[in-house]
Amino acid sequence: MRVRLDLAYDGTDFAGWAKQPGLRTVQGVLEEALATVLRLPAGVRLTVAGRTDAGVHARGQTAHLDLPREVWAALPGRTGRDPGESLVTRLAGILGRGSTPRGSSDVVVRRAAEAPPDFDARFAALWRRYAYRIADERAARDPLRARDVLWHSRELDVEAMDLAAGRLLGEHDFAAYCKPREGATTIRRLLEMEWRRLPPGRPDAGLVVATVRADAFCHSMVRALVGASLAVGEGRRPPSWPGVVLAGGTRDPAVAVAPAHGLTLEEVSYPADGELAARAREARALRTLPGSGGWAQAEGPGAPAP
Repeated sequence: MRVRLDLAYDGTDFAGWAKQPGLRTVQGVLEEALATVLRLPAGVRLTVAGRTDAGVHARGQTAHLDLPREVWAALPGRTGRDPGESLVTRLAGILGRGSTPRGSSDVVVRRAAEAPPDFDARFAALWRRYAYRIADERAARDPLRARDVLWHSRELDVEAMDLAAGRLLGEHDFAAYCKPREGATTIRRLLEMEWRRLPPGRPDAGLVVATVRADAFCHSMVRALVGASLAVGEGRRPPSWPGVVLAGGTRDPAVAVAPAHGLTLEEVSYPADGELAARAREARALRTLPGSGGWAQAEGPGAPAP
């Protein structure tokens, strides 16, 4: 059977999502905790919606794993609890072991539930939504938020940044904003990118926040888009410049990749259960641009993080 996990983590002390020898990663920590709870001799393997890079956070990450149904059914023991609730409770105990403050953890599984057979955390996703948070005024600098907000030394022209971002929407080859991966396409559909300075009384009040939503992202894409936006916001480049870079089709050394800690995966969206299989097939299909005359195998929405 397939189990869906909804989780969140502070990426500061992780070397990204993907398991790497000798490094502390979100996948490594979670798979170790799951293996302890589930007692499966072969361990478990997680598939994730978006493989976030080192230092990137997640508030709305999704993953799935497969396990024998009898293992799932045995989780509550004699408690009478729902298996998913039992799994979440037991994982919290393991992930918070030895932590300071006591019982806390930098990775939390919020929910575990049986998923439809066609659910795939990676390929069935319709889109991912990220936020990038910046404090460009001293009054907005909160030391309690220093791990997930970029402190920027110059005040930004948010209207110019938003104007520039709007010109990038649609399906394009984002090679100019991605670290290339051999055999993988950099064609993506950017559904939303906007910059706002949030007003008083709102969460993140006073911060400059980018909302970036796409069907998928390639490696370093969001942070490179943020870097180009910062050049516009500081007045070093005109609002047309990020679009010119995109049209150029190659990495521009003038585009600085923004620091990882300001980026958070906020949400992953999935279709209705009856549409999961069709969406997964679509995500695995060849991805081309109209009139390009070429094609590339989609590397899938689970590519390394923006």
